[in-house]
Amino acid sequence: MDNFSFYNPTRIEFGKGKEQLAGQILAEHGIKKVLLTYGSERIKRDGLFATISKSLDKHGIAFVECGGIVSNPLLSKVREAITVAREHKVEAVLAVGGGSVLDSSKAIAAGTLYQGDVWDLFLRKAPVEAALPVFAVLTLAATGSEMNAGAVVTNEVTKEKFAIQSPHTFPKVSIVNPALMQTVSRDYLVYSAADIIAHSIEGYFTATVQPKIQSRLVESVINTVIETTDALLADPLDYNARAEFAWAATLALNGVTYAGTAGFGYPNHMIEHSLSALFNVPHGAGLSVVMPAWMKWYHGRNPSQFERFAKQVFGLATAEQGIAALEQWFDKIGTPTRLSQLGITAADLPAILDNLQGNAQWFGLAEIYTQDVLAEILKAAL
Repeated sequence: MDNFSFYNPTRIEFGKGKEQLAGQILAEHGIKKVLLTYGSERIKRDGLFATISKSLDKHGIAFVECGGIVSNPLLSKVREAITVAREHKVEAVLAVGGGSVLDSSKAIAAGTLYQGDVWDLFLRKAPVEAALPVFAVLTLAATGSEMNAGAVVTNEVTKEKFAIQSPHTFPKVSIVNPALMQTVSRDYLVYSAADIIAHSIEGYFTATVQPKIQSRLVESVINTVIETTDALLADPLDYNARAEFAWAATLALNGVTYAGTAGFGYPNHMIEHSLSALFNVPHGAGLSVVMPAWMKWYHGRNPSQFERFAKQVFGLATAEQGIAALEQWFDKIGTPTRLSQLGITAADLPAILDNLQGNAQWFGLAEIYTQDVLAEILKAAL
């Protein structure tokens, strides 16, 4: 087990009705004016916006709306929101939505206090040295953004999808009410399942130091995701399954499963970021295509861990059987496993490979993931 420092300052308020605490929580932190970020108008139609605004009003907290954040959140929207945040002199950001809203909100929080252009922070031209406090009410479980410091944004002009991460961008408090997630579409449920599994396997398979306890935690997360996804496809109103799914999403990327792990990378995310940056495919859908293809290429580098995965997750004997079982499960639940299902063809591979050159450098994986290797993985995904 490698040396590690574990730090996660985010407070989680989990359970039914917790969104009613939004105003109280912000008041406890001395907030008087907040930028309220969200995605679609669905939060107004289903009453969540009214619940939160009522809670804010009750505690004397003014808010400025910033809606319209899309999946695969865009830099242009982040810049627009930073302008609004500065003009209205907000003291915090309250994200109401899923990972895209949360990621945008973290970028807005950091960019509002940065004197240059926020994209500098993503290009690592400058560190994130400060950020407005971020709070969240989660409506979709997938990214784990509710309890980590990361934020991913796409620059729609340059077609680059990069991230920031800083102790300053941890949410102060995140409210996770699984009941708010019951209206998530079938497609985004299965895309979310793939996203959580991708977060779990990156270190599990690629680490040079992988403690057994961490492997067991990862396997528990993946098994929970598989079981609860199947349950939710059968009954979307199954609160207990929804709750376990949501907590698995949080645990997959809040630092717990990576403590003591070393020498790992994020190759699946590296590849998928090019797909969603170029073709705006849902992140989880891109990952469910990339993962099996990558696993078929990579498993010979860590055969014992792939055999362990096959046994502990699917009760099978060989690495190849475990990979096939995961791909078959993706097919069963209806998340894509081929680039063609995303409308991406062999003719698109040169553009993807060109985009991946920058990603491989940014992720620190260019030495392993040469153009030839990436082409092999992508061809296997066609």
